[in-house]
Amino acid sequence: MKAIVLNQESFKLEIREVENPIISHLDVLVRLKAASINHHELWSLQEKKLSSDSNIIMGSDGAGIIMETGTGVNNLKKGDEVIINPSLNWGANNKVQGEGYEILGFPTNGTFAEYIAIDQQYICHKPKHLSFQESAALPLAALTAFRAFFNRGEFKKGNRVLITGIGSGVALFALKFAVALEAEVYVTSGNDHKILRAIELGAKGGVNYKDSDWSAKLLQMAKGFDVVIDSAAGKGFKELTEMTNPGGRIALFGRTAGNIENLSPSTIFWKQISIHGTTMGNKEEFKKMIDFVSSNKIRPVIDSIYSIQEINLAFDKMAKGEQFGKIVINMDKFNNDI
Repeated sequence: MKAIVLNQESFKLEIREVENPIISHLDVLVRLKAASINHHELWSLQEKKLSSDSNIIMGSDGAGIIMETGTGVNNLKKGDEVIINPSLNWGANNKVQGEGYEILGFPTNGTFAEYIAIDQQYICHKPKHLSFQESAALPLAALTAFRAFFNRGEFKKGNRVLITGIGSGVALFALKFAVALEAEVYVTSGNDHKILRAIELGAKGGVNYKDSDWSAKLLQMAKGFDVVIDSAAGKGFKELTEMTNPGGRIALFGRTAGNIENLSPSTIFWKQISIHGTTMGNKEEFKKMIDFVSSNKIRPVIDSIYSIQEINLAFDKMAKGEQFGKIVINMDKFNNDI
């Protein structure tokens, strides 16, 4: 088969011929129809941290059609339209991933290929109301948002919500989930246009975090938050604790603004704020996320769709922070090079 493989010298992606995957008795063979890209892969490309003696096929997100099933596979059959859970080997404790945890794409071959062989436990039927391209936008980002919002953020009806860095896939899924539950949601961004787009999607308001008085403006709008979903950390995290209501929860899943500075312990303990780190999610959360998306007919925000040959351009766009929503790759047509 053909796959998009990481060149470990240039750290660019290129199309190569690789061996076909072999399925075990509990595996299914999926022909990928669409994949999407994430900062998880971008950081690996930029930090040049992946190394292997064999081909590295990246890609965490994917949706496609089952072409073959192992002898021990139940409830799945050839022709099923499916979505792949990239959260592998979570472990026995649903509260936190175990030592063997990994995200699909390295060291296990990922979705940037014609086919993938993967254990049946990581396969769900794709939501019927979504296309393959929309379904491929879900796995990593929607799972991360679901756990952050419901489990770590402990959202309850009537809570006021703040989502930072709107425009990323995770932030937009958190917005979609909150709006579906009729929550009052506010956002931040360094781009005024993205704030306006978020308001069109149901946010009540937002501020540009590049403004010197952004936190004061936000407090004037909202009077405090019960749930904060943050991907930035950095210097602005101090202001997030100050805007969090007594008993509120902050779910942190990223570090785009760097290390947290100048936190006031008294603010945290006197208001009894809970700060929860969160990463991806377990199998039960993935299934609940798919059910929630299906029952509420949620559609992901798609920024753009690229061909296989344009995948490096897609990552270049992500690196510039230009996207609003998920960047999807059509996986139907392979040529000899990128």
